[in-house]
Amino acid sequence: MGKRKKLYPKAEDELDSLKQEAAEELNLDDDIEKRGWENMTTREVGKIGGNMVKKMIKFAEKEIDERDGKIDEED
Repeated sequence: MGKRKKLYPKAEDELDSLKQEAAEELNLDDDIEKRGWENMTTREVGKIGGNMVKKMIKFAEKEIDERDGKIDEED
């Protein structure tokens, strides 16, 4: 499977930062440092991903609220 083209390449660093933040909140950052991402269990990585999704949904809801329900405005 090929790599997916990123719609917003600048967001990659921010998503990595969000992933690290989620790992820290779940107290998994030490495990990642010791074992590396490639040796994390599916369950652990899933928890981090789920936490990231919750944060992104919260962010999107706030943005939608601030834009009075309009989601197609360009910044």
